[in-house]
Amino acid sequence: MVIPPRLTPRAGPNVWTGDTMLPAHWMLPVGGGATGELLAAVAALGGARPERPEHAPLPRFGPVLRDAADRLEHGAGFALLRGLAADRFTAETAAAALLAVSAHLGAALPQDADGALVAPVAGGAGQLVAEPADAVVVYCLRALPEGGAVLLHSAANLHNELLRRNRAALASLHAPLPHRRGAASEPMMMPVFGTTGGAFVGRYDREALLDARLDPAQTAAVAALDAAAAAPGQALAIPLRAGDLLMLNPHLVWRRGSTAPEAGGGDPRLLGVWLSTRTSRALPESFRAVFGETAAGTRRGGAPSGPGMVGG
Repeated sequence: MVIPPRLTPRAGPNVWTGDTMLPAHWMLPVGGGATGELLAAVAALGGARPERPEHAPLPRFGPVLRDAADRLEHGAGFALLRGLAADRFTAETAAAALLAVSAHLGAALPQDADGALVAPVAGGAGQLVAEPADAVVVYCLRALPEGGAVLLHSAANLHNELLRRNRAALASLHAPLPHRRGAASEPMMMPVFGTTGGAFVGRYDREALLDARLDPAQTAAVAALDAAAAAPGQALAIPLRAGDLLMLNPHLVWRRGSTAPEAGGGDPRLLGVWLSTRTSRALPESFRAVFGETAAGTRRGGAPSGPGMVGG
């Protein structure tokens, strides 16, 4: 017998709405020397892939990255680092700089079957995106077009909204729902919300949900979640500037992409890297099909490596 989850409100700094967040809550200024440090680290690497902080020394910028990483896990779930000189980076050096940043936070993960570690950021304005990673780092090469923004949602706040307004929908989202599993004909069953050791986790990959396999209660629950996310004041819109470095924890913060995406799937203005972080939280056992491992701090996630993986 499956025991229904105990539905309780989530609390803490990762519970927020866009209309209550101020830039001081999520923006970290980057000192003038950070650009030079990153470029020097990239030059010293000579194309090699760094895997540890000592492989890409960042004596002044490194502590800022660690502060941001702490905010991803124990704060609002995201941070924006502003102040890098975008005009000093090419697409190639920006990609190499993302890998240098990754070495200070964890391990970069493959984003496709070819093993690409850095790629244009996918996802448009229509649906929420959930990367199979503990952290996502996005570098803005060029400012988004007028009216464009990255939209962020607090997963915990959406959980609480449903707890207040539609407990039946929330209960359905704590139970397994059918998700696409690569080329396999049978779906993978996993929930949207879960807890492990008291730690909250949310994963909402809208495109991976198999709408045709949802029962009426699940269909209503997904619709209720979509409606809660679309409500005024829920999303935080960040119009990224050239040189911005956006870091987020997709277990706590869901991204809706750019409100003005370009054709072709990914936005060439935005380069992203997926990370398995050393300070990650434990995940529910049901997430194993996506992440491979569920224990805190383990290397996990990345693009699907076989037909049994769901992927993000």
